[in-house]
Amino acid sequence: MTAPLSPARLLFDLDTLRDHAMDAETLNALAFVMANELYPLLAFRQALVFECRGDAWTMRCVSGLATPTEDSPYLVWLGPAMRWLSTQVADARPTWVARDAVSAPPRIDEGWREWWPAGAYAVPMQARDGSRLGMLVFLLEAPPPAPLPDVLHGLWRTFAYCWETLSGKRRRGRRFSRRQWSIVAALLAVLMLVPVRQTALAPAEIVSREAEVVSAPIDGVVARMLVRPNQPVTAGMPLFALDETTLRSRATVLSREVDVADAELAAATQQAFDSPQSKSQLTLLQGRAQQRRAELEEVTAQLQRTRALAPRAGVAVYADPNDWIGRPVTTGERVLQVADPSRPGVLVQLPVADAISLEPGARITLYLSAYPLSPLHGHIVETSYEARPSDDSVVSYRLLASIDDIPLPAHARLGLHGTAKLYGQRVVLGYYLLRRPLAALRAWTGW
Repeated sequence: MTAPLSPARLLFDLDTLRDHAMDAETLNALAFVMANELYPLLAFRQALVFECRGDAWTMRCVSGLATPTEDSPYLVWLGPAMRWLSTQVADARPTWVARDAVSAPPRIDEGWREWWPAGAYAVPMQARDGSRLGMLVFLLEAPPPAPLPDVLHGLWRTFAYCWETLSGKRRRGRRFSRRQWSIVAALLAVLMLVPVRQTALAPAEIVSREAEVVSAPIDGVVARMLVRPNQPVTAGMPLFALDETTLRSRATVLSREVDVADAELAAATQQAFDSPQSKSQLTLLQGRAQQRRAELEEVTAQLQRTRALAPRAGVAVYADPNDWIGRPVTTGERVLQVADPSRPGVLVQLPVADAISLEPGARITLYLSAYPLSPLHGHIVETSYEARPSDDSVVSYRLLASIDDIPLPAHARLGLHGTAKLYGQRVVLGYYLLRRPLAALRAWTGW
């Protein structure tokens, strides 16, 4: 032991140690202060700092060593030695453990005689809730003098307080009492009964509520599109034309066949005066001539229908002319639409997973991607009762809504896309929050 310190020097050293402990920003820095700066007060051979995590003890610092080598025989022995030493410290007060006064296991006793002096002064670090944070162990030849443990009691509390703060255990916050938890539960129950309006979000597009489909009048191949996308058209204006090459070739052939059939009929008519056999063929040749003439009239009528005309005034709605030029179409196949831009509406594709109870007349707000700060308002006028895959292969319900803004905004143009917010019936907040989790639970469990 070193010479006793004067009271003034002792107080100065204690204040310095407290300041250094309070200034530590990490647990490793605090462990360094604990292991290395107490030598003026306790002339120890070595000081060890261990951290407790459940039943495991982790080395934090060894006095005189910057970075301990964990695979050295001494540090390997320290693991089981520390677990045994922690069983000798029953309470939160520092304990002097003498080698000759206890019965250590053979392996622990053998290592103690090789590396440790006669005794170990173990100082447990306790949190304020009673849990053990770690332990500070001083290896001494003799127990500390009688007054010193009492003087150092405040320093141990300072170390424990700093350790608890740096380890984050104080951040758990204050605990609620049972009465406070009951009040919180009651408030949550009341909050879950607050009525709110049920809403859903779905992709939407501005379409025309007054639109007519223009389909292919006959089987054929699209030769050219006579109007551009979104071009204004008038009633009776040609929209697209089908290729006439095959029909004109067939009309030429049928015209020749009609001439041949008429010539055969005229020759048979002249021969009928002299030959009874020729007279019997007049009916057959006359029917053949009528058949060829009917076929020619049909092909001629098809030639007149190779151009599709606009059924009304509006704008031509389709994607790209190159998608149709050269494409074979069948009779009745949809090619484009003629829409009235003055009667816009909102087409909503509501996914089945997000579906809520909606009735005609429910409110809707459309937020366009191009104009997010200028929403459009309307109400549902038509709902589908059968869900079908949308263009994105998502099974959805088709909803048609009006646009009620007066005057009609300039940005309510056909073809613009956005997100529609649908407003359903009023429900309690608990149902609003738990509807989808409950639906998923029933889908998985069948309950």
